[in-house]
Amino acid sequence: MDPNQVRDIIFKSKLPDINIPNHLPLHTYCFQNISQFNNRPCLINGSNDQIYTYADVELTSRKVAIGIHKLGIQQKDTIMILLPNSPEFVFTFLGASYIGAIATMANPLFTQVEVVKQAKASNAKLIITQECNFNKVKDYAFENDVKVICIDDNSSFEGYLHFSDLISNSGFTSEHDHLPEAEIHPDDVVALPYSSGTTGLPKGVMLTHKGLVTSVAQQVDGENPTLFFHSEDVILCISPLFHIYALDSVLLCGLRVGAAILLMKKFDIVTCLELVQKYKVTIGPFVPPIILAIAKCPIVDNYDLSSVRIVISGAAPLGKKLEEVVGTKFPNAKLGQGYGMTEAGAPITMCLAFAKEPFEIKSGACGTVIRNTEMKIVDPDTGFSLPRNKPGEICIRGDQIMKGYLNDPEATARTIDKEGWLHSGDIGYIDDDDELFIVDRLKELIKYKGFQVAPAELEALLLNLSSISDAAVVPMKDEQAGEVPVAFVVRSNGSTITENEIKDLISQQVIFYKRIKRIFFVDVIPKSPSGKILRKELRAKLAAELPN
Repeated sequence: MDPNQVRDIIFKSKLPDINIPNHLPLHTYCFQNISQFNNRPCLINGSNDQIYTYADVELTSRKVAIGIHKLGIQQKDTIMILLPNSPEFVFTFLGASYIGAIATMANPLFTQVEVVKQAKASNAKLIITQECNFNKVKDYAFENDVKVICIDDNSSFEGYLHFSDLISNSGFTSEHDHLPEAEIHPDDVVALPYSSGTTGLPKGVMLTHKGLVTSVAQQVDGENPTLFFHSEDVILCISPLFHIYALDSVLLCGLRVGAAILLMKKFDIVTCLELVQKYKVTIGPFVPPIILAIAKCPIVDNYDLSSVRIVISGAAPLGKKLEEVVGTKFPNAKLGQGYGMTEAGAPITMCLAFAKEPFEIKSGACGTVIRNTEMKIVDPDTGFSLPRNKPGEICIRGDQIMKGYLNDPEATARTIDKEGWLHSGDIGYIDDDDELFIVDRLKELIKYKGFQVAPAELEALLLNLSSISDAAVVPMKDEQAGEVPVAFVVRSNGSTITENEIKDLISQQVIFYKRIKRIFFVDVIPKSPSGKILRKELRAKLAAELPN
């Protein structure tokens, strides 16, 4: 027996483990009970009120599978989905699963540089997007013989295929038609979201059929589901589907239970409130900035939100005060938090107030560890596991965690140890009632409204400028965004580059949430003897309101 195992203090869920059919391909698992709700609404397009039944979604996804196969996409090939929340996103993701292909999801607001970087890294052989993003991918696509499909059907623009043609040319008309044969193994990759992990640049997170089936089952399966979703529910999908939170805990969990999933392309508080009232939304999976908007907006009281029975906060920590304020806006809702990460396939812990047979919870807690999972809290300095009420790094082990980072065994080995423990990079503790409280982050990521900003990525862009000799990026607290990136910069000899010039140069290369909010000019960047940036010192300077 490994001597490390002797000293491990393991925490488990308050709920019993369940049998999980994680030998099934993801699409088979999601649609396993479809006969019970074939004709019920599956997707509601909030942009135009179009409704797709479960039968529609399943058939269209199969048509997409045939269509992309006819374009030459084979098992284990990668498709890039560069779309906002839309039915086409869902059809494409499921269609890829049917033929054993891999879907990598990218933010449609990414710059051309960011999109091409992910397309290259993932070796995407097909890109599905909108016409407004075509110029971002056309040069890369032409040079690498990559096909592009746009979901806009009213354009005569040349250079790409239409999504409607993909479906109509599939020749697939019913459930009795045959898909191309694909022997899908549980450990085959089905989704490839990109995450910066605990440190560094964005990396492809290899999520398998087995991992995502496990993650969904941990949430909505069993006699007492952790997340009590059912076929009468209307789940608002306002968080982006390219983010693991919405993909896993909204879309896939919703499909598994036969709920209606109401898709919103982007957040607008008036539209959001109108849709909640119109469709009698019952489940509100939000992120803290949306919860903040709802808590502070005076027009909220003009809408009937009484249908909402669950409000979930995820993607970033939610403060206790904000949790209490928003509770008054949803009179019939249970409010609680979940905590997860892309590498863990989504939730690590979940609030048990959402269970079919709920538990009492504490305000500010992130829930208890999800079923069929082990957790330990590790002293970052010694590596020893810690008892209750002692903060340390959160580590988990279970079938849901990632297979690893694409083409990066070193980063994988730094994140998943030899005993199979995924090291989260977050600091927290388990209390006497098995509830998790997050207190700090070991990892350097900046969380802007739940989106990840990797300091290393911005630092590399800053150091590409000849007028800058050294740079470091750290988070600054912001009421609206949670955190924003700010930079400490050392000018090159003789350089007179200004704060606005630097900000403008960087903003041309990155998506809006990665834009640098402030620049502080310094003589030197503090570093350890090994050359690592001492971000703690920079954060202290920031807290002391260092004058620019």
